[in-house]
Amino acid sequence: ENRAASASNKEINIQWYIPSVAKPSSDTETKVLLLYAYNMNPVKISDIKIFSSMSVFSGHLWIPLARIISLREKLSDLKEQVEILMQGSNSFSTSVPTSFLEQSETLKISPSNKGKMSDVKVDLDEKTEEIAKKCLSEVKAVLSVVPALSSPLTKIPFDVTLQSITNLEDMFDLANGCIITEGSLFDWIISLLH
Repeated sequence: ENRAASASNKEINIQWYIPSVAKPSSDTETKVLLLYAYNMNPVKISDIKIFSSMSVFSGHLWIPLARIISLREKLSDLKEQVEILMQGSNSFSTSVPTSFLEQSETLKISPSNKGKMSDVKVDLDEKTEEIAKKCLSEVKAVLSVVPALSSPLTKIPFDVTLQSITNLEDMFDLANGCIITEGSLFDWIISLLH
C-alpha cells in the first residue's frame, strides 16, 4: 500500500534522464532522455504486478541537450513577458486607495487572490503573441515524432495563463521535471505525444 500510485485527475508526469555513457553511439551531440507517463482517467494502483489499464500511457524521446537548454531560456523569457503584461493590466484595476478603509480591504483581498491570479487568462499583445507562437512551435517540434514534418503554429493551442507558461517552463527543467494536470495545456501536450 505504501508503494501505491494514484492520480485523481488526468495528469502527465515528466522526468529527464541525462546519461553519462548510455547515449546512442551513432550520435555525436549530447542527448537527454525525456520520460513521460500520463493517464486519461483517474487511476489508483495498489499492486503493479496485477495492474492493467487502458487509460495509462508512457513513453520516451531522445532530445538534443542544447535544444532543451535553448528552449527553456526562450520559455523563461516568455514567462517574463507574460508577467509584465499581467502587472500592466493589474495596475489599471488596482488604483491607489483613497481612504484607509479601502486600503485595508485591498490588503485583505490581495493575498487570497494571489494564488488565483496565475490562472487568469492573459491577453497577449502582438509582440508577445509572436514570441509565444515561436516558442510553442519549437515545443511542438521537440515533442513531435518526426520534427521535420512539424509545421509552425498559427494560433496558440491553449489558454495562456501565468500558470500554464510556468508549467511549460517547468516541463523543460532538466533537474526536476514536473506534473501537469488536466486542462488545455495538458490536452495539447498529449496531442503532441500521440
